[in-house]
Amino acid sequence: MKKRAAIYVRVSTDKQTVENQIRELRQIAERRGWVVEEYRDAGISGAKGRDNRPGLDQMLKDASKGRFDVVMAWAIDRLGRSLIDLLGTIQTLEGCRVDLYLDQQSIDTTTPAGKLMFQVTGAFAEFERSMIRQRINAGLKRAVEQGKQLGRPKIAEALEKRIQTQLRAGKGILKVARELGVGTGTVQRIKEEMSGPFDAAAAA
Repeated sequence: MKKRAAIYVRVSTDKQTVENQIRELRQIAERRGWVVEEYRDAGISGAKGRDNRPGLDQMLKDASKGRFDVVMAWAIDRLGRSLIDLLGTIQTLEGCRVDLYLDQQSIDTTTPAGKLMFQVTGAFAEFERSMIRQRINAGLKRAVEQGKQLGRPKIAEALEKRIQTQLRAGKGILKVARELGVGTGTVQRIKEEMSGPFDAAAAA
């Protein structure tokens, strides 16, 4: 049974052309006896996510429907600029049991050696994710040690008391926020805090 191949091509500017990539990849597919479909993103940066790359998005949707067996791309940066972004695409394809052929990197997961290469790539991507998490956590810890307040700053105590007074008078959240010039989220937070155990005891 012939394999069905999806050729994915992307160029980042309108002045570039995908025709050279398509011609080379079609020749490879023909030599292997693969039946070809095409998906294109022209004039779209590889830094953009799947939501802003209609060709890539459609290809991954069709992969989930089992419309092809292998995705062919000219080079690894055609699929994504970051290792984590690339891994997300690869994991989607793996979940659909779709192989990947990358011409310039000589990676072909239809072969055992190609599958091994991508297992290594996945390990590096997981390592990068772990390092990012560690840097974020270290930054938060350092900020706390330096006495910096995390999250949204609280409003002035006098203003908070005015909000509480108006809420107790039965005014709605939207009206209080509009009259006192604060966000509805702030008023909502104060109202929720007012309904805590202290206020419940005071009202008893």
